[in-house]
Amino acid sequence: FVLDSGIAYPVLAGYPVSPNDEEYVLVNNKCQCVTVTSKFVPSKENPDEEVLERNIRIIVPLKARENISDPLSPLRTTFIYRMSELCKNCDPIEIELGGAIYQAQQGNSCEEPQTCYTYDRNECYSSPVSLLYHGQVKHVPAALTPESCFAE
Repeated sequence: FVLDSGIAYPVLAGYPVSPNDEEYVLVNNKCQCVTVTSKFVPSKENPDEEVLERNIRIIVPLKARENISDPLSPLRTTFIYRMSELCKNCDPIEIELGGAIYQAQQGNSCEEPQTCYTYDRNECYSSPVSLLYHGQVKHVPAALTPESCFAE
């Protein structure tokens, strides 16, 4: 289990945990089971001053497989968390340049697939299943997260 904080912290905008809360969620990564929050708290050195406190909550899934789509793959024993990857924002935004509107991504390395330690309920995962049909063995994909695979 490795937590790599990297060197540079990206600037993040968050949303409040609850309407009356001063704690903001900066990262909520369901794929790697990580939540990063921040809030201002009184400084221990100077109670009249506030400092920014960041909390990182990591849930390590028990019995996670190296390949989550293959129930027969070996159990995962190494979990790597890089703040720079957790905090990247790959959601496209529209920007205007020279009177034309373009789609742009706010993060780097967005094409690389994310390593998932558990099922992301927004993604469809499947695993091949062998079926005997009219004397022949057929390999068909079976949905591991049905609500994502068969959404309307």
